[in-house]
Amino acid sequence: MDYKAEYLKWLRSDAITEDERAELAAIADDDKEIESRFYGPLEFGTAGLRGTMKMGLHQMNIYVIRWATQGFANVICAEGSAAMDKGVAICMDCRHHSMEFARAAAEVCAANGIHVRIFESLRPTPELSFAVRHYGCQAGINITASHNPKEYNGYKVYWSDGAQLPPQHADAIARELEKIDIFTGVKTMPFDEAKAAGHIELMGEETDNAFMENVMAMVNDRECVAKVADTFHVVYTPFHGCGWKLVPQALRDLGVKHLHCVPEQMVLDGSFPTVVSPNPENPEGFYLAIALADRVGANFIIGTDPDSDRVGILVRNKGGRFVPVSGNQTGVLLADYLLGAMARSGKLPKNAVLLKTIVTTEMARRVAEAHGVKCYDTFTGFKFMAEKKQQLESQGLGKVVFSYEESYGYMLGDYVRDKDAVTASLLLTEMAAWYQSQGMTLFDALQALYEKYGYYGEKTHNLVMPGLDGLEKMAALMKNLRDVPPTEIAGVAVTARTDYKDGTITDCTTGQVTASELKGSNVLRYTLADGTVILVRPSGTEPKIKVYILTLGKDAEERDTNIEKYSQWALALQN
Repeated sequence: MDYKAEYLKWLRSDAITEDERAELAAIADDDKEIESRFYGPLEFGTAGLRGTMKMGLHQMNIYVIRWATQGFANVICAEGSAAMDKGVAICMDCRHHSMEFARAAAEVCAANGIHVRIFESLRPTPELSFAVRHYGCQAGINITASHNPKEYNGYKVYWSDGAQLPPQHADAIARELEKIDIFTGVKTMPFDEAKAAGHIELMGEETDNAFMENVMAMVNDRECVAKVADTFHVVYTPFHGCGWKLVPQALRDLGVKHLHCVPEQMVLDGSFPTVVSPNPENPEGFYLAIALADRVGANFIIGTDPDSDRVGILVRNKGGRFVPVSGNQTGVLLADYLLGAMARSGKLPKNAVLLKTIVTTEMARRVAEAHGVKCYDTFTGFKFMAEKKQQLESQGLGKVVFSYEESYGYMLGDYVRDKDAVTASLLLTEMAAWYQSQGMTLFDALQALYEKYGYYGEKTHNLVMPGLDGLEKMAALMKNLRDVPPTEIAGVAVTARTDYKDGTITDCTTGQVTASELKGSNVLRYTLADGTVILVRPSGTEPKIKVYILTLGKDAEERDTNIEKYSQWALALQN
């Protein structure tokens, strides 16, 4: 694509406003900035689109939103009139322009004859997945950039099962977009006109109530909460986002008497003014929550990201200091608790299954198998877990009771097909109360699991590669690892090498090649002689290579030593 010609097309378009034209005119002498904004469109993948909010083809703005929606609308219309009548559910988060973008998407769908249900205001991502299933919609659109910094927004798309779009539909949209002119090829209908004509209807309290009824049905043990209610204090922060209403509601309905919400972060604000990053994976964002917990004497802190699909927790250690519990550790704790609680209450199916991703700790498998539950791996992303759940359950091969990935995402129940921080917050709180009723903190519980199953440890390194040559660097790194595969890592022999792109497993001792169960994702996996697993993959949403270290030791010291030595190898990949 000729980025200069595309820039001039936008600059001279009658479709843009004068303020938008001024923004583009201001970069007229900055060739690098023009190139970065116009060298090509954002890639439409299974997660939709994500980018910084600026004018340009490679950015998130109202024109890109309309264009993407026209492509999606074409795919829905191709399914026939029944699909158009089933329509689309639309949701948005707290970010700047999210409501504007959501309404723009609704206007395009309505103009294409597709019925629209749109939330009256921001809602958690899992409620959008629920709404698609609850109302029998053909598809869903969510305007969110999840846990990304404030400069970002995104366009996530869902299909009729409530899961993010399968690859074949994402590819179909990408093909449609190649045919559509971003300014002249998009149909649109004014929002109020479409609403008056019945093409757009609002969702609100009725949908909330239906969603929360399903959430609260997931409770296993109210009695343990009642038992400790007078002394059980919980601190919660939504990081200025969508969890602000429904998460506190769920915890109070559970029976939590002493719920302390961080007041500064209960304010809805897409600038996320109190944090550098609104990501519960980053413990530094919890400083206000920790201060509040110290004031009220709480031992348990929960934080959900801006679209309330991810959740992070902090607990007090033996020294009384708050420490973060990683996504891997949280999932292991919750898996062990849930499987035990369901067994105690008679709710655990005989053919129960746990799902995790290939980059999630192997400790989860140990826990599942100890409870007599099968554990299956999927590729990274809840669309793959939703797909696996559907496959297993439709064939009578298992009932999935819990799915999770290391990046703080947990899927529970049958009413959503995506990460769900509302339900996860509820059950994590129930778990914390249960352990308190046993005289234990979650820190104690985690140490007990290590002693029982082994000292597993995980570390993820993000090798950031920004700029126009970032993608080239990422591709070159992956190519080099394939062309010259390592025979040892940090002095430890590589015993097996899996390339999930072509679905092959190479035995590094014999050279024998066999087929892997999973295939079709740009991920490399190395199994080492000491039982450690290291995986390398490019991020699907950001310009970075992710390196996952999954190790274990006979004690905490050996585990930590392993993480350190393998981390040095991982970081050296960037040089």
